[in-house]
Amino acid sequence: MMSVVRRIACAMSGGVDSAVAALLLKRRGFDVVGVYMVNWDHMEEGVNDCPRTKDEADAGKVCDRLGIEFNIVDFTREYWNDVFVNMLENYRRGLTVVSDVMCNRIVKFDHLHRYAFQKLSVDAVATGHFARTNLGDFLERRSVTNVARLLMSADPLKDQTYFLSTLTQKQLRRSMFPVGSMTKPQVRQLAASANLAEVLNKPESMGICFIGKRKSFDAFLDQSRSMD
Repeated sequence: MMSVVRRIACAMSGGVDSAVAALLLKRRGFDVVGVYMVNWDHMEEGVNDCPRTKDEADAGKVCDRLGIEFNIVDFTREYWNDVFVNMLENYRRGLTVVSDVMCNRIVKFDHLHRYAFQKLSVDAVATGHFARTNLGDFLERRSVTNVARLLMSADPLKDQTYFLSTLTQKQLRRSMFPVGSMTKPQVRQLAASANLAEVLNKPESMGICFIGKRKSFDAFLDQSRSMD
């Protein structure tokens, strides 16, 4: 028998999906700990209006509204060294890069997992990804013998399993995807009914993982090379 899953770290992005994931965990009776990851230093680019500041504040407000602990962890160095530098090198070599795949495997499901299990003493880590596994949205079917399999989410338009396709068995077996059996409209409807005003009408996150959308990607790459 596997140990009972009680304490969960939920990655909070400041968006509606992770907010609803935390809400669902709370309603299920789990001891939920919210974690916001800082992965990019916009000040190094000379950006005064930092989008991270609002996301961080919104994540904190959601956790406060839900009555759960809120933590902020800085993975700026890890993201730069393990993800971004590799992405730049691939672009230099003329390779097409899907940064979210690497970002998920290395930052969200490695560095975050290690932080959550070692520092927060959790039993599992949840995210707001639209994905499922055969172990259940809340790991209710996990056992010692079960092999974890990644499954498509209930919303084919928002499915994110491709971005999670390189996760290991260890990572999948201790990951929860609470919104995986919901559609995006259902997620927004639940957020509205729970009065999660901070995230209800926020636009979808777009662009490079943790960096966001850029007006000129070529100019951004040139600037990043000079920082490297």
